Amino acid sequence: MQKLFFLVESTAIYSVYWLKARRESDKIDMIIWGIVSRRGLCMKKIQIKRVIASLLILCCLSVTTVYATVTQDDINDAKEQVDNLKDQVDEAEKELDKHNDKKDKLEGNLKDLNSNLQVLANELGELEEQITNKQDEIAVTTAELDAAEKRSIKQYEDMKLRIQYMYENGNTSMLSMFFGSESMSDFLNQTEYVASINTYDREKLKEYQQLQQEISEKKALLEEEEKELLALKDDMEGKRSEVNSLIAKTESNISQTKTDIANAQDKVEDLEAQLKYWEEYERKLEAEKLEQDLKLWEEIQNMGGEWVSGNYTPAEGEAYLLAAIIQCESEGEPYEGKLAVGSVVLNRVAHPRFPNTITEVVYQKKQFAPVASGRLAYRLEAGVNEECKRAALEVLNGNITNKCLFFRTVIPGINGTIIGNHIFY
Repeated sequence: MQKLFFLVESTAIYSVYWLKARRESDKIDMIIWGIVSRRGLCMKKIQIKRVIASLLILCCLSVTTVYATVTQDDINDAKEQVDNLKDQVDEAEKELDKHNDKKDKLEGNLKDLNSNLQVLANELGELEEQITNKQDEIAVTTAELDAAEKRSIKQYEDMKLRIQYMYENGNTSMLSMFFGSESMSDFLNQTEYVASINTYDREKLKEYQQLQQEISEKKALLEEEEKELLALKDDMEGKRSEVNSLIAKTESNISQTKTDIANAQDKVEDLEAQLKYWEEYERKLEAEKLEQDLKLWEEIQNMGGEWVSGNYTPAEGEAYLLAAIIQCESEGEPYEGKLAVGSVVLNRVAHPRFPNTITEVVYQKKQFAPVASGRLAYRLEAGVNEECKRAALEVLNGNITNKCLFFRTVIPGINGTIIGNHIFY
């Protein structure tokens, strides 16, 4: 709403100037009071600012006379306002471009982050599949180990029973086999059979022990691999969480940047609306000043009277004053333009419509803008360059290069002699 109030206040201030020129002080008080009372307004910013901008331009175009008398100072003030607003528009557009660049960069970062997140998600999926497979392998190995342990325990118990039986029966069993055998060959076969059984039992026990050891080692290895996978999964989860956090932060920054862009765009639009008003206002002042000058020129032509003839003898300090006003009005212009400005001053001194001294002509009210702005006073104090001094002396010595009484910056609709950026008429 700050921009709205600025535009509303601007409208009121311009109206105050308009009314002041017509000496309607009671209406001015009402407008100033209205500025304060309207602080409570709450309306849509974009719509209102465009309406008010349109009203400003409409007012500018519709009012026939903004000031009772338009001076060059008024035009210079408007030009200065236009220049300032152009600078502000440039700065606002640069700020808008900066926000757009930031948004583009953030959107690029977001795209990269989303790609990284997809890669991490794929890797996590693969890890989870590996972990599941490892867990299945561990489950199978654990089952095999349990079965082997049960078989080993049973075999161990069977061997204990056989050893116990053989120990308790001792030689009796051997004698029974010896006397029960039909021959020595039969006895040896039985003895060898018993030995084979014992050897078989020992080998089987050893085999089951080795199997148990291998399965235990395999299980430990699988469990270690599972731990490593789980640790890697935790690390990947941490990375994914970090990427998600960056994405959320980036999206928040993008959202804020879009808001900044919208605000910057609004600012550009506001400044452009103000600039449009002041450009129209400046053109109107230029047109009115031109109309006034042309009217004065016509009056001068119709009034008759003879110009003062002969060279002008300046009073003390007037040559320096003439050089100073030449520099203020035509610094940066060609030397011919400097002579032309000095000639206009001397032409006015010689004309019955204007004062008859350089000092009075230069300080005549509302004629030379540098007088009102203070630039002439500064130049008189700071000093005048040699070129402008030379131009002033040439004019005073009779080198009057034109018969013009007016000059201004070049604009369409006026006939005259153009020298540099000025037209003389």
